[in-house]
Amino acid sequence: MKFVKNADLGDPSANKQNFIDLKLKLLCCRYWLLNLWDCHDMVFPFWRLYWNKNSGGQLIHQEQIFEMDPNHIYIIPPFTSFSSHYKKNHIYNEGIHVSGKHLTSHFNENDYNDKYLIHFFIHFNLGVPFDNVYPGILKIELTDYLRERLEYLTERLKIENKDFKLTFNLKLQAFIKEALTNIGPELWKAINIDERVLKVIRYAEVHISQKLSNTEMSSLVNMAPNSFARLFKEEMNITLHNFIQNRKIAKSCELFEHTSKSIETVAFSLGFSDRYHFSRVFKSVTGLTPAVYKSGKYT
Repeated sequence: MKFVKNADLGDPSANKQNFIDLKLKLLCCRYWLLNLWDCHDMVFPFWRLYWNKNSGGQLIHQEQIFEMDPNHIYIIPPFTSFSSHYKKNHIYNEGIHVSGKHLTSHFNENDYNDKYLIHFFIHFNLGVPFDNVYPGILKIELTDYLRERLEYLTERLKIENKDFKLTFNLKLQAFIKEALTNIGPELWKAINIDERVLKVIRYAEVHISQKLSNTEMSSLVNMAPNSFARLFKEEMNITLHNFIQNRKIAKSCELFEHTSKSIETVAFSLGFSDRYHFSRVFKSVTGLTPAVYKSGKYT
């Protein structure tokens, strides 16, 4: 047997194809019974997908109120400011207040339909540049395919909530990707941004643990700092400084989700001078302190 290396990647056609590299990263996926969901002015550096099996949940973005219903899923892009309520138990008008429990196979969902919100959610990232799309709340009608996937995912989550098998992971990723195909093209303007901006974004992702200055970033593309700052703002609808801060906080959330590192360790690993500076930036971006986020007492 002769091993063939490269050989034009085995493609017999001379017609070159260009694919978009989507780096889907799963952060968490849970199925809960919520009896309190009073969360106000939350902002997170990752995508959130919500589905409620029963009615009673609300999402609020700016002046728009979404009455959540079982026939739709709701997708919230990173850095969208939003609030949530469970109308049957709405107590607080500020802060983050959540209580509930994991829904397992020992529960009969019908017994909790009137007193709890039966709540499925996923947190995920898509990678650069797709984690920097325009904010908002996207309401997507459930297709038969999405509904079948939801039934499978929620039933599996009632049985296993920690160590997921390959089949579950593949079906969860397929569910997310299928849901994303229902988003309009206006959301995906990031794929057409200026190559100079993309180069700086990619550099920042690789060197996010360092202190990154406007001068250093602009020199990568041979532009004056002020000129590049204007270009970046025009292309990304955010200043370069705020973008770098957002990406650092996004990385810190990832570390809190997947490691046991302390707040101090995470702060220093991302180039912050001390925990207090990091905490101020973290709260300005997410609306939560690092300690509250690390505790996981939110959805």
